[in-house]
Amino acid sequence: MNSSFSEKPIIALASWLTSPAGLYVRTWEEAQLAALTTNIFGFNAVQIGVPEIDGLAASRMPHRWIADTDIPRRSSLQAIVMHDFAELPFATQSLDLVVLPHVLEFAHEPHQILREVDRVLIPEGQVIVTGFNPASLWGARQAATRLTKRPFLPESGELIGVPRIKDWLKLLDMEVYPGHFGCYAPPCDTERWLQRFDFMERAGMRWWPFLGGVYIVQAIKRVKGMRLIGPAWNKKKAGARQQVPVANKHINHKSKYGQG
Repeated sequence: MNSSFSEKPIIALASWLTSPAGLYVRTWEEAQLAALTTNIFGFNAVQIGVPEIDGLAASRMPHRWIADTDIPRRSSLQAIVMHDFAELPFATQSLDLVVLPHVLEFAHEPHQILREVDRVLIPEGQVIVTGFNPASLWGARQAATRLTKRPFLPESGELIGVPRIKDWLKLLDMEVYPGHFGCYAPPCDTERWLQRFDFMERAGMRWWPFLGGVYIVQAIKRVKGMRLIGPAWNKKKAGARQQVPVANKHINHKSKYGQG
């Protein structure tokens, strides 16, 4: 079976997110995603992959899904199981919001995934992408893996920088907002050392804002010649092919790391 998504690395990411560094990243990303999604209005929202990160917890949209290659163990969202993220099982122009947490880094065809996201978004719909920043201390340590053979982050095909993500989105005629960066502490393996470098969160945001270990990029789908007044709401519930709905109770794990 050909797939644009690699199952082995994403399983490694799920395990890594339970480590001290992973909890640090997950806490920052969930706080940022909550702040962003709570003000995005509409009817249909989907998170693609990585259910360990609850990217739609604060969304107020009535219809929310988690789409993954397996049934999520812990999620309050309705689940859709698919084998290929490059072929989204949603109707064209049916979604108001798509969240992609670290999905593009593990995809063989990240451009195709973004093209599919563009297809399923309604005009004025939004996409939010998270990723590890190669232009950071975290990216430098991961690059040094070639010598040490001890990766800090889960091994993946490629860490994708913010400029490349923005270029890909602009090629789809999307309007890209300024990125958000966080997790400025050095790539430490233990909670104790991450806490010691907590002061770097404030310092990093002020003095080297683009060098955070993690980033979030947000974009909105623009359609030339179209002018919408008010929220671009789609009153039709998004259709899904081969949908597998699952209703599980979500267990919310919070770490004691604050927002970056």
